[in-house]
Parts: sequence; structure tokens; C-alpha cells
Amino acid sequence: MNNAPNHDPTSVKLVLSAPLSGLLVPIERVPDPVFAQKMVGDGISIDPLDQCLRAPCDGDIAQLHPAGHAVTLTTPQGIEILMHIGLDTVGLKGAGFAPRVKLGDRVRTGDTLIEFDADFIATRAKSLLTQIVITNSDRVAAFTMHSGVVTTVRDVIMELTLAGGAQAAEASVEAAKTVISEAILIPNPTGLHARPAAVLANIAKKFKADIRLRKDDRQVNAKSVVAIMGLEIGFGDKVVLAARGDDAEAAIATLTPLLWEGLGDEGYAPAPAPASFAVSVKAAPAPRPRSDDPSLLIGAAASPGLAVGEVFQVRHAEILVTETAEGDPQQERDRLDEAVNQSRVQLEALQARLHGQSAADKAAIFAAHQELLDDPDLLDIAHSALAKGKSAAFAWQRAFTTHAERLASLRNELLAARANDLRDVGRRVLTLLTGAEPERMEPPVNSILVAEELTPSDTASLDRNRVRGFCTTLGGATSHVAILARSLDIPAVAGIEPRALDLPNGTPVILDGGKGTLRLNPTPEEVARIRRTQERQADRRTVELAAAHQPAITLDGHRVEVVGNIGGLADAEQVSALGGEGVGLLRSEFLFMERATAPNEDEQFEAYKAIAEALGPDRPLIIRTLDVGGDKPLSYLPIPKEDNPFLGERGLRVGLDRPEILRTQLRAILRAAAFGKVLIMFPMVGLLSELRDAKAILEEERQQLGVGPIPTGIMVEIPAAAVMAAQFAREADFFSIGTNDLTQYTLAMDRGHPKLAPKVDGLNPSVLRLIAWTVQAAHAEGKWVGVCGGIASDPQAVPLLIGMGVDELSASLPTIPSIKAQIRSLRLSECRQQAQTALTLETAADARALCPDPFTEAV
Repeated sequence: MNNAPNHDPTSVKLVLSAPLSGLLVPIERVPDPVFAQKMVGDGISIDPLDQCLRAPCDGDIAQLHPAGHAVTLTTPQGIEILMHIGLDTVGLKGAGFAPRVKLGDRVRTGDTLIEFDADFIATRAKSLLTQIVITNSDRVAAFTMHSGVVTTVRDVIMELTLAGGAQAAEASVEAAKTVISEAILIPNPTGLHARPAAVLANIAKKFKADIRLRKDDRQVNAKSVVAIMGLEIGFGDKVVLAARGDDAEAAIATLTPLLWEGLGDEGYAPAPAPASFAVSVKAAPAPRPRSDDPSLLIGAAASPGLAVGEVFQVRHAEILVTETAEGDPQQERDRLDEAVNQSRVQLEALQARLHGQSAADKAAIFAAHQELLDDPDLLDIAHSALAKGKSAAFAWQRAFTTHAERLASLRNELLAARANDLRDVGRRVLTLLTGAEPERMEPPVNSILVAEELTPSDTASLDRNRVRGFCTTLGGATSHVAILARSLDIPAVAGIEPRALDLPNGTPVILDGGKGTLRLNPTPEEVARIRRTQERQADRRTVELAAAHQPAITLDGHRVEVVGNIGGLADAEQVSALGGEGVGLLRSEFLFMERATAPNEDEQFEAYKAIAEALGPDRPLIIRTLDVGGDKPLSYLPIPKEDNPFLGERGLRVGLDRPEILRTQLRAILRAAAFGKVLIMFPMVGLLSELRDAKAILEEERQQLGVGPIPTGIMVEIPAAAVMAAQFAREADFFSIGTNDLTQYTLAMDRGHPKLAPKVDGLNPSVLRLIAWTVQAAHAEGKWVGVCGGIASDPQAVPLLIGMGVDELSASLPTIPSIKAQIRSLRLSECRQQAQTALTLETAADARALCPDPFTEAV
């Protein structure tokens, strides 16, 4: 056996040594059609006996996949050799692989390329078979494949006779215009790895045209698997095809839809149907909670309150669009721009309306909708479709539905829940483009709306004289729709059983937004009882409001401070009238939203000063520093794309990364402290170093201003902060527990997820234990603890929080009088017993059963 490869560039022969020890397997027998059908190129496979991939000849590293499972070497003769370890190993995302070379390295025969853990990979991948493939096989006139067992480097696996001893002639391309596809979003979860890249290249080779694949400012030959892989195209990346030649239009027309559909990648496309379509009971998904009572449907509490009425089903009509444009591309673009501008005006009107209803913080929802209108990727996809002769309506519909589907499919699912916002924005523009009659819900009086999903626009425009409440089969308690419902005081239930969609219009029902239930066909006696309950609740609210200024002291003499969460000056002006003893959370984001630049120091100072003066000198004002990131972006404060924004730059992390923003805000707060009882609170603190860095910046600014120190605390909303509460308590003046985020991080469930949101409950015993731990650690250092999350306004949570020793409850403004009244009816001794019991329970439902809502009768 000739074991000395010939590396003479002028030679017509190229000999490849074994990159691995093992048994040679014909490429046709590889259990993967992309390789077996030589769509990547001709070559051979090795069933490996060792765990080190070596260079089969001299050459340069032309491509190294980010997952570390594949490498391409280019020989001096221009031959591209792809070595792909295992099958379906791209999904391991690098686990088990240790590349020892980098792009551009020059290697010699036998040099180590990749080390790998064969045992680890074998238990997680389809096969360990390793493919050695010539991706530009058209450069090879003849292949001579060897067989049997080979030893690394010592033995030869194949000999190549190069075509004509020179580079293959390029296909002639006539001097015709280049045909360009629309912008395409890659749907493959693992991007264009070897398999889909091979499919694309193989089909592209069937055309004579020169075909290029573009990503950002880079373009490569779409007939080259190696070149495609070298672009490192990932999920959601935007690409464009460009072709030039006789059959350029046919090439673009063929390849574009294939890219949209994932190029047959098994990681994206549905698997073929099995011979039997019976689903194993073990494989079936866990059933959603269902009521055993046929007259009772259950869901998740989204907005509290009782409502009696009749079902009215809400279904959006489909808007039909014409694909081909009537005018030229510029005319269609002008039409799209005009519709987008009109939509922006409509959204501004909605925001103004919400501001007028003292719901300034909720107006940010529609500010986010305006940001979506300016999304560059969204507009780019639409504009590229317009350039292909598509109508403005078709181009826009394709753009927003594509993005919405991508969002809805994500596992992180702010992101999934925010697909509803994108569809809402998209439909608004589409209605203007098509001239369709804007949908106006005109339900009868006393309606209870039932829908698969309502949009924020639907909710904000509800006629409260007609609509008593609503329930949806999708969404959760923290969706934008639920937030709007609470701000508008509309009872709502999310995640209701799907059979609700089958209820006929006019079906009498009772909706309990606090319990998350829908009672069907209640008897006249039940309706009368609910009416009486509603009357008693109205009377109770009158009594509570009259006593709102009395302190919240339990029957056995324990006082709890009850303050409010606010989003601006309009809210601050209501605090005193509602009996609030101060502000436990000022969301300073209200100053930063809906604008093109950040507010300057003087602007912030004037706003904080006005709020402090509205509260008066004796009521505390806790100002939370800017809390953006995650699902709260700012156009002028761009944060790089993150796979999981809730685990990325949020809260204080943003301020520390952009200290000029944080310093400006801290100076404004320090100056405002002269006009009230002002405290500073840092959000999303997970590390002691973060708190120390923030306090150091605060101290520098304080000394430069020459003012006195002010109390400084943190929000406990990351489990790490709760677990390390003893250490944090030595350096923070107070804690305020943000139970919304603390719950989602503890349960690893996005509180905006359309499916998981119903399970995200702050009374889960795991969350309660973290709260109790935090309180104990703080009190040991003589520091006080507040709760500013959603459960501070939850009457079922109040006794447990008091029993665990929470000193302050920062509630939503409308609930302050009722929370204070409830505390005056409790005994601290009993609350402590209930809290201790709650910490031993297994579910949030068990904890809630300990403390039934004292103000709601069973429905």
C-alpha cells in the first residue's frame, strides 16, 4: 500500500491518508440521504476506533463549524475536503467536541484537527460514522476508494485523479442583469449546517447561472457547501439569493421557497408520518387542567373581579390580499410607508387616551408597538418583496406573519407572547393597506367576550358600557392584554379551557377574574347571589375608601406599611387620596419611553422633584433606577441581539454597562432628595459586585454634588439575591422583593409565555421560601423588607407575607384601601401559623387554599 501522499501541485493525483483509525464504509451506505446520495459530494465514511481527527493531507483550514463537529481543509490543488464527525451532531452545539485548529491555519498530514468524546457523542447522536467528502467533486475526474480497517495517517483511504490537472472551467455567464430574491429568514433551528447547505448547493448546481448567497455584507457561491457553511448562517438570520445567467430567474424561483421551508432539514420540517398514527399514552402531552364540573371552566386569574353576562364570541375576519402589485415598486412602497405612518398616528392616539385614564405606564405597551413599526428587519423583508413586484399588502403580510410565527415558536417566550403584539401591529397596517373596514366589536350589553386571543388594541378599545369581562384560551396573567385589563378594571381570565370557544353566543355565564373560572348557565338564584355580592363589594369599597387614611394595624397590634406602585406624576397625585403611606416603587422608565433620546439630568430632576412634592415631606418615595432590557427595549439604547434577553442585559446591568445613563439619573435623584423623603433602589441585582459598583458610582456623584447620603436598596428578583440575602443585607439599606420576576426565575417559566403563564404563581411554596429566607436575613441585620410585586396586591397572599415578617406592601393604587382594610381584620399570630404551614406545602393552589379571598364568594 502506497502510504506517501503526493503533494505536487502540478500532479493529477492526490492521495488522502486516514484521518481516523477504523473501518471504511462506502458513502452510499451512510444512513443519511444527504451524504448517501452524494449531495454534499463523493467520498467515504469511517466508523471510528479512536477519538482524534487528523489532517489527511497538507492544506489550509477553510471552514470550522461553530459546533466543532465539522472542518473543511483546502489542498494546494484547490480540492475541498469536508470531514464531518457523526450524524446529527450539529444539535449537540459543541458538546463533546474540542477543535484544535482555527480558520486559516495551515496544517500538514497527521496534524490534530478535532478531538472528541466518542462515548458522549455515541449516546446522543444518530451515529459516530465520520464522513470524508470532496465537496467540489466536479474537480475530480476519478475516485479510487479503499476498503477494510485503516490506521490513522499510516493507511490510505482514497486516491483522486484531478480533472485535466487544472481548475474546472467556470460556467459562462451572459452579461444579463442580476436577479435577486426577496429577503429570507432562515427557519432552521441550527442554521444552515452541512445537511441543508448540501441540499441548497446540490439544487443550485442544476442551474447554469452563477448563484450567490448573501448575508450582511458577505456573499458566497451557493453551489459550494463549504462556502455556505463558512457564512455561519444561524436561525433567524436574513439572507438574499442573487443569480446571473440564462436561467437566473428559474434558479431564484426554485431556491427561494426551499430556503423559506428549511431545505428539508429534519430539525425544522415535520417528520414523515409513522406507519401507525396512534399516539402512545406515555408520549402524549400532559393535559391542561380541566374541571370535573361540566358547567365550570377553569383558567388563570388575569384581572380580578366578578362579572355576570352572556357569551359573545370574538373572531377576527381574515383580510384577503392580492399578491401581484398593480403599480410599480416605488408606488407600492409609498403606499406601505403611508399606511405605516397612519398606524403610528393611531397608536399615538391610543397612548394619549391611556395617559388620560391615569394609566401612563400601560401606554408603554403601544409605544412598543410603535417600535415594531420601525423594525428594520420587518421593513427589509417587506421592501425586498416589493422589489419583486409584490403588492404592498402581500409584502407586509408576509413580513409580519413570518416574524410572528418565529416569535410564537420560540421556547423563551416573552418572546412567544409578544407574537400577539406583532400580529396586532401587522393587522393595523394591513387594514389600512387593503381598505378593509376596520373591525369594530359591537357586542350586546352585558357581554362576556370569549376568544382564542385578544390583541392589546382590542382590549384598549373595549366599551365598558357593554363588556363586563372576557376570557381567552391563550395568554397569561402577565401578557399585555392582562395588564391592560387590570388597568381598565375589567375582569379577565386567561388560558381558559378550549371548549369555551364552542359556547353559543348568548350563553349565560358568571366570570370570576380573581379565581380564573367561568360558570355556565347559572341559576337565577346564583345570578342574584352574585348581584348581591357585587353590591356588597361596591358598598365595601365605599367603606374602605372612607377609612383609607387609618393605619394598617392588625387586631393584635402589628403595623404594616402600605404604599403604592406608580408610573408617574398622575399616579403620585392619587396616593394620598387612596390612603397610601408613600411610594414603594416609582418606575422611572416613564421618563425614558416614547422618545428618541434619553432625558437629561434637569428633565429627570424636575420630574422626580414634582413627584416628591406631590407626596409631601413625610411619605417615602422609592425611585427604581432605569429598568430596561428583556421585553422593554429602548430605540436609543440598543442592546445587541440576545438568545435569551431575560438572562442578558437587564436592569442595573444596563446601567453599569452604560454608566453615563446611570450617573445622569443618580445625579437627578440626589438633587430631588432635597424636596422629599427619597430613597434609591437598584433593579435586577444578582451579584454583590454589581451592588458595590453601583454604590461606588452613587457615592462619587453624591460627593461631586455636595449633598447628603440617601438610603439605598435593591430589588430581590433574582433567586441568587434571595439565597445571598444575608450578605446583601450587610451592604443594602433595605430590600424590596419583586415577586413577578422572582417567580419566573425560580420556576424557570417566562411569565409572558402563552402556555406556561398560568403556572407562574407567586404563592408557589418555592417562591414563598425565598421570601421568608430574605426577610429573616434582612431582619438579622436590622434592615426592613418590602414586597412590590403582584402578590402585594393579592388578598390571598397578604396574610402569608405578613406572617413571614414583610414590613411593607407596595400595591397597585386601586387596591390600597382594600389591602389596608384586610390587614385591620387579621391577627399576626394567625398569619404566622398560616405562613409556616404554607412553607411546607407542595403547590401554589395548596397555599391559596389556606387564605381564601375574604371579599369574594364562591362562584
